[in-house]
Amino acid sequence: AFSAGLDAAVRLGADVIVNTDADNQYDSRDIAPLVTPILLKEADMVVGERYGPGVENFSAFKRGLQRLGSWVVRQASNTRVPDATSGFRAFTRDAAMRLVVFSDFTYTLETLIHAGNRGFRITHTPVRTNPHLRPSRLFNGMTTYVLRSTATIVRIYAMYQPLRFFWLLGLGLLFSGVGLLVRASYGQATLDGSAHLPSFFFALFLCILSFQAFVTGVVADLIAGNRRLTEDILFRLKRLDTRSTQLPPPLT
Repeated sequence: AFSAGLDAAVRLGADVIVNTDADNQYDSRDIAPLVTPILLKEADMVVGERYGPGVENFSAFKRGLQRLGSWVVRQASNTRVPDATSGFRAFTRDAAMRLVVFSDFTYTLETLIHAGNRGFRITHTPVRTNPHLRPSRLFNGMTTYVLRSTATIVRIYAMYQPLRFFWLLGLGLLFSGVGLLVRASYGQATLDGSAHLPSFFFALFLCILSFQAFVTGVVADLIAGNRRLTEDILFRLKRLDTRSTQLPPPLT
């Protein structure tokens, strides 16, 4: 629905697009400060940092999770947005055409990671919120939201930074395997050697997994390069398509 909304706004000729959630959480009076950095040519994407009745009633646990999640997204996207899950956002026309959403759960995290890794100029501005009216229909509970958001962050980060993701995974497996191998070798030299055979086999298994992770990272990085080319082609096609829909009808 998010991508369809952006495409529809682009087809209508919008130069600046504002997205808000359907639960009336955000104060529409803050649309002006939200789009100001875009109108001043200072940003491609602006995220509203929430404050007011809609978030002041959050529990301490929920506030902590929000801060932790925003910190994780900042690391994954290389941005400085303090409220990563905010749905009150503004986009330039070109940014809207470049954004690609794969997740069917939430667009907020994915679009921020995508934009950060594609070099968008991203900023944020404080926005007010309205009083809480109803519970979210996006998820059944906080545990479900945390688990699905974590899976989304890992998936999207691996998609846009595959070499780093899989090589970090491979290094973790390699260090674990080498550490276990050193421990088993020490135990074999000082104790009964046969008792440590399972440790040797498991250490070898971890080393094999690390090698596979390194190879997967290289292959995934090559695939990511092709995906960037595909995204550029899709962006150019969208520009051509929107231009054709905005042309005046021929004279008869």
